[in-house]
Amino acid sequence: MIPSASLRNLKRKLNGWVLLSVIGAIAALIPSLYILFGLFGKPNENWQQIKDYMLFDSVVQSLYLVLGTVFFSVIVGVTLAWLVAAYDFPMRKFFHFVFLLPLAIPPYIAAYTYGAMLSYTGSIQVFMRNTLGVNPNQAYFDILSMKGAIFVFTMFLYPYIYLMTKTFLEKQSAAFIENARLLGKGQLHIFFRIVLPLSQGAIIGGASLVAFEVLNDFGVTKHYGISSFTATIFKTWFGMYDVDSALRLAALLMSGIIGLFIIERLLRRRRIYHSATSKINPLKRRKLSFLGASAAIFISTVIFALSFAIPVVQLIVWATWTYQDVFNSKFAQLVWNTLLVSFVAISVLMLLAVIVANVSRSLNRSVFSLAATKLILMGYSIPGAVLSIGVLALFISLDHRLSGLYAWLGWGSSKLVLSMSLVMLVFAYVVRFLGVGFNAVEAGFDKIGNRYTEASRTLGMGMTATFFKVDLPLIKGSILAGFLLTFMEIMKELPLTLLLRPFNFETLATKAYQYASDEQIHQASVPSLFIIAIGMVTVFFYHWLGEKKSR
Repeated sequence: MIPSASLRNLKRKLNGWVLLSVIGAIAALIPSLYILFGLFGKPNENWQQIKDYMLFDSVVQSLYLVLGTVFFSVIVGVTLAWLVAAYDFPMRKFFHFVFLLPLAIPPYIAAYTYGAMLSYTGSIQVFMRNTLGVNPNQAYFDILSMKGAIFVFTMFLYPYIYLMTKTFLEKQSAAFIENARLLGKGQLHIFFRIVLPLSQGAIIGGASLVAFEVLNDFGVTKHYGISSFTATIFKTWFGMYDVDSALRLAALLMSGIIGLFIIERLLRRRRIYHSATSKINPLKRRKLSFLGASAAIFISTVIFALSFAIPVVQLIVWATWTYQDVFNSKFAQLVWNTLLVSFVAISVLMLLAVIVANVSRSLNRSVFSLAATKLILMGYSIPGAVLSIGVLALFISLDHRLSGLYAWLGWGSSKLVLSMSLVMLVFAYVVRFLGVGFNAVEAGFDKIGNRYTEASRTLGMGMTATFFKVDLPLIKGSILAGFLLTFMEIMKELPLTLLLRPFNFETLATKAYQYASDEQIHQASVPSLFIIAIGMVTVFFYHWLGEKKSR
């Protein structure tokens, strides 16, 4: 129930911006409602079998996967963040950048690469047998397991925790840490008694992103034979051809996601630390001794090698073997399809993100603006496989309601028009990644404040004129950052694209998955390298924007 004061404020400021914001919030909500309504439908004859033989195992394996990945990602991410933020050593700036590069590699590509490298016929074991004369024990190279999946997820998702924790340590007041140093406290004492409690909010925020990414995954768990919840949804949908049971599974997973989202917000709210002064001093880095610097370089090199250098070099080697078979007109069509659907989705997404962020600011954080913000942010926490079911159900319902129009146009009353088009895929991308673009734009608005906007409105300029003449020039860097982040996410997205793409429409991600599923790992290297290259360019520009802002 919206308070009467907020309702009067909303009516007074009602315009095209608010109307588009309402439409965006409703569009983000409807697929979720379709999913949750699946809990109230009558189960079919397959549901009892799924509940008896698949459901419990899916829950246990998903929990084990999420907890294991979050635990090790926190260890790696926080350690690297503290090392880069608090100490000065040779190549520190280089490692600060390359620690972000694993974000350019989708975990499913890393899983295929490591799985093939460590297999009996892989490059590592072949080298050991043919060059070193060693016949290794296969048990030490069995990465196609739960432990292997946790390793892959940790190596390629830790940057979420690293980036958030490092940013927090560098940007927030360093008074606590500096005081502890002045009091003669040791580095271990400072790390465990000061740094960890101080940065719990950032760590929890990064860990929640890691958990959502693990729950969203399908490629890693499918290739490694792990019965995760998402894999079970796919198996129910495509193996049993039971959409109703898949919808019910999606509703159960989404209920768990909502619970996780609420817990994460409560934990972060209770772990926010404020400085006693408004003056913010950056953390002063201490120069490491020769032994300390050597250890820091060694640790950083190992992490960089495992999380980026080794898989990329191996993919490049494989690509030199197979590029002549892969490069053709069909591959050019793959690149075009990927860029087309990405740019269309991002254009719609960023436009809506700017509108909602501007309205939220103009309404001074009213109940309406806060509700719209929460709905938009929730989309990113919903796994792609779950969201795709809600989107598909929504579009099939729309096609049924428009059947009379289709018949009048001569297309046939039973034709699925929207459900078999790119419109559905673009809509799913917008709902899923709208929160990413919104966060970037909102950060830009928060940075510039309201004084310029209020001055413009006082001089008689409307909301639209103020945005284009005052706000847009000031937040264009944040909009570009949001564009880059969402572009990288859409390029890597696999479950949504697999489930919702039109017939015979392939992207680089789906083609890499198809090659890997057909045991053509070497052929999968070419589209995989294209995805990684585009992701690297995106990470580079995002890093450059961050450095530019800090200067």
